[in-house]
Amino acid sequence: MSQKFQVAGMSCGHCVNAVQNAVQTVDPEAQVTVVLETGHVDVLSQQPRQDLVAAIENAGYRVQ
Repeated sequence: MSQKFQVAGMSCGHCVNAVQNAVQTVDPEAQVTVVLETGHVDVLSQQPRQDLVAAIENAGYRVQ
């Protein structure tokens, strides 16, 4: 299932990697696309949305 997130606080390539890694700790098979300029994060995963949000926020970013 495709899920879309608006993530605040990303400013560099390290941030992109941190968000991708955070999602993949919840679902190692997830496909994650991050658009740094807009803060859009698209995730293809069967995991519950709240688990993905928690992982992103635990990495230090805010899901709006």
